[in-house]
Amino acid sequence: MMSSNSAPPTAAARTLVADFEVTGWEPEVYDDPGEGPALARVTVRKTFRGVVDGTSIGQVLTAAGSDGRGYVASERFTGSVDGCVGTVVFQHGGRDDGASAYTFGHVVPGSGTGQLAGLAGEITLTHDDSGARVTLVLR
Repeated sequence: MMSSNSAPPTAAARTLVADFEVTGWEPEVYDDPGEGPALARVTVRKTFRGVVDGTSIGQVLTAAGSDGRGYVASERFTGSVDGCVGTVVFQHGGRDDGASAYTFGHVVPGSGTGQLAGLAGEITLTHDDSGARVTLVLR
């Protein structure tokens, strides 16, 4: 599961999927021009269950207008990933224009501690009618 940032991966990528829930959402609008999208900073807290198990706290920057919205976020996860314990930082973002949505995300290189030191890969967070899920593609 772990790989060094300087060495190529030695195994194929592994995909881990777990459920999560948002347990805290504290928005603060910092720019509302009246015309155009309002900008807000949100402190978000999550609880993860399953192969990704733990909690996170993060800051989300949002832009929400009448025809769409976008966000970027940095969050520190504390817990276990596939049985390995430590902390790691996820950065992710996305946009939605009402017709289609796009998301992206990464494990921040060098941000892992404990058994999560060296964790590398991509992260995707999804919300739909069946709930919220995190997908980690680890290399």
